[in-house]
Amino acid sequence: MNIILLGPPGAGKGTQASRLETERGMVQLSTGDMLRAAVKAGTPTGLKAKAVMEAGELVSDDIVSGIIGERLDQGDTDRGAIFDGYPRTQAQAESLDSLLAERGRKLDYVVELVVDEDALVDRITGRFTCAKCGEGYHDRYKLPKVAGTCDVCGSHEFKRRPDDNAETVRTRMAEYRAKTAPILPFYEAKGLVRTVDGMADIDEVGRQIDAILDGAE
Repeated sequence: MNIILLGPPGAGKGTQASRLETERGMVQLSTGDMLRAAVKAGTPTGLKAKAVMEAGELVSDDIVSGIIGERLDQGDTDRGAIFDGYPRTQAQAESLDSLLAERGRKLDYVVELVVDEDALVDRITGRFTCAKCGEGYHDRYKLPKVAGTCDVCGSHEFKRRPDDNAETVRTRMAEYRAKTAPILPFYEAKGLVRTVDGMADIDEVGRQIDAILDGAE
């Protein structure tokens, strides 16, 4: 099972990808992580990428495709791959089709976590964590049982991510729409796109994704 997981920052892609890795043995493939790993490992394509990056240039589609091909040849992807952040253009989408076909594989689904922008801004800007143990909280949905005291470790220190503000969230949403707009029609024409309610709770989003992957949606 090979899928593309789409959704803006804060939609819960990382959470769902981790769940799929644990429960189904799939592997999340992020282009950034793969590039860094290939450079570190000194693979043929990694060496090309390193030279390009050291020259301050953008890594070409050919190099990215080569790195994805190398990664797909590693045995741990046999149970399935979750593509995150790639493809972002129709040319990359066509390249991914070829990479999979060369290995006797295919893309099964493009799963998009659909969110309401205003609700997502509320979800992200209200979140904070315990500075000591990392327990997550929210101004509106999950406050500590005792004000100012972590439920888990009793610490009185909390922190917020500096980029968890409305302006940054809306900018990231706009970037996401710009990057996904080119590939959705390509995959819709192939009948591969499925949507889930990214605003539902984590377990419900997981159930919706499972129904798609099990062919029961």
